[in-house]
Amino acid sequence: MVKKEIVSGEGVPQSALPFSPALKVNDLVFVSGQASVDENGKIVNDTFEGEVRRSFENARKILAAAGLDFSDVVQVRNYVANQDDLAEFNVIYKDYFQEPYPARTTLIGCLGTLLKFEVDLLAHAR
Repeated sequence: MVKKEIVSGEGVPQSALPFSPALKVNDLVFVSGQASVDENGKIVNDTFEGEVRRSFENARKILAAAGLDFSDVVQVRNYVANQDDLAEFNVIYKDYFQEPYPARTTLIGCLGTLLKFEVDLLAHAR
């Protein structure tokens, strides 16, 4: 199995933490958890919608660096801090994914107090 780190593209959030934005293994791209952070990896607190959209836009930049987009995503794992935000999340989600939707897992109440949302993705490079 060949493991290759995705070369960061313009605007891909950087982090001092020990993880890669994404790894490509054969024809799969594993995108690390993306949150509401700026290009330097600093948390940007916002409304729930703002944090979700910033997280997905960060993921979009990483996918683009791998030559992919949301239509290539086959699995999405979402982390929502507050159950009351789940209905709003489902509406926002449809702005990024269309049918046939990727396989999906949504975990609620697991982020503590720093973030309202985080997402990680698995994409297939055709």
